[in-house]
Amino acid sequence: MLVIPAIDLKNGRCVRLVQGDPDRETVYSDDPVSVARRFVDAGARLIHVVDLDGAFQGVPVNAGIVEEIARAVPIPIEIGGGIRSAQTIERYLKAGIGRVILGTAVIEGDFDAMLAAYGDAIIVGLDARDGMVATRGWKAVSSLPVADCIDRLKEKGIKEIIFTDISTDGMLSGPNYTSLENVLSRAGAIAVIASGGISALDDIRRLAAYRDPAVKGCIVGKSIYDGRIDLADAIEAAR
Repeated sequence: MLVIPAIDLKNGRCVRLVQGDPDRETVYSDDPVSVARRFVDAGARLIHVVDLDGAFQGVPVNAGIVEEIARAVPIPIEIGGGIRSAQTIERYLKAGIGRVILGTAVIEGDFDAMLAAYGDAIIVGLDARDGMVATRGWKAVSSLPVADCIDRLKEKGIKEIIFTDISTDGMLSGPNYTSLENVLSRAGAIAVIASGGISALDDIRRLAAYRDPAVKGCIVGKSIYDGRIDLADAIEAAR
């Protein structure tokens, strides 16, 4: 299982929010590029980057910093937040970022056209609040149940999703295993990356133990920044 450290960007800084609430923010670094380099030194094979300002505003805001991170590290990064047009996808791909995460655009945008043009580069960020798909930086909740969304994604041939249970994100209370298991049971051939709530190495080990279907990876954020988890130890635990 892949352990993927997260860099959330807000006002150009590396921050973490609690349950996606911009008013519950902790700033961890004014230098996101140095944070990315530390993750590489710890053994990361992929870095998860989110443009929080972009997610809230619907257009990229921290794209310049995202591109700087991509140039500074020798491993791939994936980017989400505010990616709601083909032009934005094209910009990131030309900058050498191979994986773009679509969330709101899946529900509200011209998703089919984006998928036709950039299918291999697209990952779906499936964010859930009380079993329903959340959008617009988690500020809105759609009328689409998560289960129905997964069925649609299977029909469209999506290969990978990042599943976040919003209630656990940033809470350091452990993942919502029940919600994750429901997603795994529904996903079929879609690979699932778990996100939200990971607070200890035991969470890493439990996620890594899932089989048939397995969890492809997990995104770890606040627990690394708070010193609860050492990234190198988490990577070893996932083995």
